[in-house]
Amino acid sequence: MTINIILAGFLPTGMELWVIVIVILLLFGGRKIPELMKGLGKGIKEFKDAKNGESQEGNSAPEKKD
Repeated sequence: MTINIILAGFLPTGMELWVIVIVILLLFGGRKIPELMKGLGKGIKEFKDAKNGESQEGNSAPEKKD
């Protein structure tokens, strides 16, 4: 219970969130943010695949040998 109260003090709220968004826009610009999000999405997907024991090589169907 005490940890939740302590952590709640560090979470950004309304105006703080807007300030963070504006600072990010100023640092990276509007064109770079979609690229950053795409890279972040790929990283999360790769992490989930690795966590589940999958790999890109393991996702392909096995070849049939006649």
